[in-house]
Amino acid sequence: MAQVTDMTELAAALRSRVRGAVEFDAASRALMTMDASNYRRIPAGVVAPLDAEDVAAALAVCREHGAPVVARGGGTSIAGQATGTGVVLDFTRHMNRVLTLDPDAATAVVQPGVVCDTLRARAARHGLTFGPDPSTHSRCTLGGMIGNNACGAHSVAWGTTADNVEALDVLTARGQRARLARGGHDVPGPLREAVGELTGGHLELLRTGYPELPRRISGYALDELLPEKGRDWARAYTGSEGTLGVLTEATVRLVPAPGARVLAVLGYPDESAAAEAAPGLLPRRPLTLEGMADDLVGETARASLPRGGAWLFAEIGGASPEQARARARELCAVAAADGVSTGQALVTDPAGQRVLWRIREDASGTATRMPDGSEAWPGWEDCAVPPARLGAYLREFRGLLRDHGLRGLPYGHFGDGCIHIRIDFDLLTGQGIARYRDFSAELADLVVSHGGSLSGEHGDGLARSELLTRMYGPQLTALFGRFKDAWDPDGMLNPGVLARPARLDENLRFASLPDRPPVTFAYPHDNGDFSAAVRRCVGVAKCRNTTAGTHVMCPSFRATGQEQHSTRGRARLLHEMLAGEVITDGWRSPEVREALDLCLSCKGCRSDCPVGVDMATYKAEFLHHHYAGRPRPASHYAMGRLPDWLHLVSALHLAPAANLAARVPPLAALAKRLGGIAPQRAIPPLARTPLTTLIRRITGGTGRRGGATGLSAADTVLFPDTFTNHLSPEAGEAAWRVFRAAGLRPALPAGRVCCGLTYVTTGQLDRARAVMRRTLDRMEPALDAKVPVAVLEPPCAAALRTDLPDLLPEDPRAHRLAGLVRTFAQTLEDRAPHWTPPRIDRPVAGQTHCHQHAVIGDAADRRLREAAGLTGALSAGCCGLAGNFGFEKGHYEVSVACAEDELLPAVRAAAPGTELLADGYSCRTQLDQLGGYRARHLAEVLAAALEV
Repeated sequence: MAQVTDMTELAAALRSRVRGAVEFDAASRALMTMDASNYRRIPAGVVAPLDAEDVAAALAVCREHGAPVVARGGGTSIAGQATGTGVVLDFTRHMNRVLTLDPDAATAVVQPGVVCDTLRARAARHGLTFGPDPSTHSRCTLGGMIGNNACGAHSVAWGTTADNVEALDVLTARGQRARLARGGHDVPGPLREAVGELTGGHLELLRTGYPELPRRISGYALDELLPEKGRDWARAYTGSEGTLGVLTEATVRLVPAPGARVLAVLGYPDESAAAEAAPGLLPRRPLTLEGMADDLVGETARASLPRGGAWLFAEIGGASPEQARARARELCAVAAADGVSTGQALVTDPAGQRVLWRIREDASGTATRMPDGSEAWPGWEDCAVPPARLGAYLREFRGLLRDHGLRGLPYGHFGDGCIHIRIDFDLLTGQGIARYRDFSAELADLVVSHGGSLSGEHGDGLARSELLTRMYGPQLTALFGRFKDAWDPDGMLNPGVLARPARLDENLRFASLPDRPPVTFAYPHDNGDFSAAVRRCVGVAKCRNTTAGTHVMCPSFRATGQEQHSTRGRARLLHEMLAGEVITDGWRSPEVREALDLCLSCKGCRSDCPVGVDMATYKAEFLHHHYAGRPRPASHYAMGRLPDWLHLVSALHLAPAANLAARVPPLAALAKRLGGIAPQRAIPPLARTPLTTLIRRITGGTGRRGGATGLSAADTVLFPDTFTNHLSPEAGEAAWRVFRAAGLRPALPAGRVCCGLTYVTTGQLDRARAVMRRTLDRMEPALDAKVPVAVLEPPCAAALRTDLPDLLPEDPRAHRLAGLVRTFAQTLEDRAPHWTPPRIDRPVAGQTHCHQHAVIGDAADRRLREAAGLTGALSAGCCGLAGNFGFEKGHYEVSVACAEDELLPAVRAAAPGTELLADGYSCRTQLDQLGGYRARHLAEVLAAALEV
């Protein structure tokens, strides 16, 4: 089927007959050009159907206009099958519900766009779960799982998606409705007859042409239509990657969830030894048997693992914790008896298990960067061999990598013989792409020689379909073409995949990117290349996770549910901006500006994204170029330059007058309109006396300045950031008192200092650098004396740690200051390690600031709270105010939604007498303005306790 040429006519026809959204604009198309693979295909448009009738209408219009159709769920496919050149059907927006769940029959009826974890959460209420759980279970959809026959870590216990599907409702490309189940009684007669004739005429080939292994995902499962297998049409359809029909509803089976789980971690010398040991552990019936080598495990995690160069993660279930532990010990005994294992450990607490599983689940992202920072890519993400052959296969696989001068980090489902790996292919040059093609062909032959499958989980897609003849031979792959034609005689559904495949080196997504566009930030982890920074987003879409927990990313997506407001969506738009084919205005793009407008610059993605996408930095870079030489929004002048305004008000002693004016409604309304501030917001009061003046009064003038003389007697510098100095000096005064009580000798820097945060977040990067240089000049005595710098405001500390050296990479002082920055708790831990804080013995609620979570961490804060008897955990997420974001006109509703995600519910649920903690001024302000709650900086709480 040819690519669509008349998009205007196609769009008009779809809008006239489809009730759901029909989007042919540049931004909507750009968001769908890629999945989580190496591939990129530009669609003509996007349709978000409301129901099966909408799907039928869209198919009819596309058939009339000769437009290909690709069904898409979460877009986490790793082989390119969720991309297309025609119309993309986005099922995540409307057809995303669990329709019914029958706990007695242990079945559920779901729509294709429902997220796997949504189904699992519903099932958990009845002690059930859906067995397949890919690492993307928090955002992948059931439709995508059925399309790819997804598996996950628990497949050794509960099988693949095909093993858990009972019946499927689909529409063929020509609009025929079919209910697929065993026997095929509700399949339209012509289709049933055509397929019956095809299979009946090749019974011997179907019985002998497929390898026997648990993770055989490649190709069409025509053997499931054999009479001895009950002619199971649902199983035959599962794994067809959207090439046969469009799924509209699925009936799936559920399994009992174990009452308790224990994680046994087994050490081995290397991954081949771990792979060879795995089959011997399967008789102990583990729920999972996952393998990972040490080159994918960080130093921190490695310290908690038993000795070894590779590990097996074996999850053991039981009716009770005691039974699970006993069964886990039995498995460890079996592992120890083989004489190869280098150690075993049992992890029984759920928090410890989550930490280790996060390493495994994030591997699809973290493996995209080699230890030296070079890029690695999918392409051979999940081939599988019989488990008994896995050790030998891995050794030969490593040899093949060496022969081609390639590197990769293998890990995966060792219990099922399935290996995941990202390889450092060069997909930017012709020579590198040729090597990719040659390696792929040789590796396909190696997999087949071990009786394996080219795909063991994620499907063939654009990456492996071309190589299916090497696995199945020409006769069986010819049957694949006839099977496809019986369903889709017009070749309309996902062309180029499985049958009549595209070349594996076509449609690669990297070729369109420019080489090193000029930028302002240093991007040290990407060798200064903004294109490489944007390439970090491989599309695994952890940013689309909406489950509350310990992460921050991505608050705007959690608030709106729209792809363009996810970290991945914004990265896709930046990619297309650089490519210049769909988005053609470059840095002036209104589409990119609109998508970035609701980015809170929380930096959550910097730590929560498995590959460290830093959208806050990318946003600042974009805004810098976007507004270069032209007027900015009013909020950029008002709040982006807040340090200048506050300094002026303080110097002229105008704070009382400004506060009075802010309480007069007409004047406040005028100020908010002129400053681009949301009318729903109250203007926060300014401090009558800044922190620097308060400290001068406390010390009689001796602590005012930290020049060379003052610093000679100081052991820490208290950094008077703009927010603390002018808006919340009580936090700074409290910190000063606590430092003194702890035996420290704090000092203030000489003159006005600022981290430049507000200039950075609004993209005023030239001004940010000027402000930062002035700060470095005034901090030189501290730098020379190597005195730690305590920064009370977490986003300011994060800016000094990251933005400062990234914007002034040529100034060695920037790196020195970044290395000296400490939070309040870190300062006490570093400089007064033997000090005992006052006992408060009170529960806490509140929030760890998103910038602290992302850049610095809160380990020292947790230890300090524990020492003071402040019990309980603070919320994750983002408060939603995020500096200037929540004050800007047009952001109020999203700001409130972010606060309602985790922070406000946690505070409302707090018991009477709970101490509300929020070290960030924005977090305290949000709590005050949205709920009337008074939260305090930890320094204030400790200082108040000192006075009791």
